[in-house]
Amino acid sequence: MTSTRWSIKETTLMGLFAALTVVGTSIRVPLPALVGNPFFHFGLPILSLAVLTLGFFKGSLAGGIGFAIFDILNGFAAEAPYFVLESFVVGAALSLAYSRLQKYDDNVWFIPTIMFFAAIAKIIMTFLKNLVIQLMMGNTFGVSAFASFSTLYITVINAIAAIIIVSLLYKPVKALTSKMLY
Repeated sequence: MTSTRWSIKETTLMGLFAALTVVGTSIRVPLPALVGNPFFHFGLPILSLAVLTLGFFKGSLAGGIGFAIFDILNGFAAEAPYFVLESFVVGAALSLAYSRLQKYDDNVWFIPTIMFFAAIAKIIMTFLKNLVIQLMMGNTFGVSAFASFSTLYITVINAIAAIIIVSLLYKPVKALTSKMLY
């Protein structure tokens, strides 16, 4: 995938990952929180698999489009641009960790380790988003930080699930997509 042109196969895979992100995010379990309407879902693992198989930009774009479509269809249209941005931040963390640790890709701990960095990026982005929402609602910084921090357990649950799911699915998905692309 060194070419600057996108092949029909790559574009098709991007569409598939975007659709899977919509479906994976639609399978959700609502959880109580002080900020927003958080829920457990499978969007992060699919975004991560897209980034790991298609590369940073194409994978992040596919996941971001999937999250945006989900948001628009489910009454969260105002949050759609944020989740596109978040897809690129998480994708960048994952891609950077992958490139720095690539020499260890035969080790069993490789995927969980690089997914840990993606999870940290997701947790930081969620904290910052919720902090800004609370500040915009007129709360003081201390109250806003506490409210944002108190909702992070949901993101941590999603992140741990993503680490496990991607660790289990990366090799089969990579094998399938490699067959399709080459």
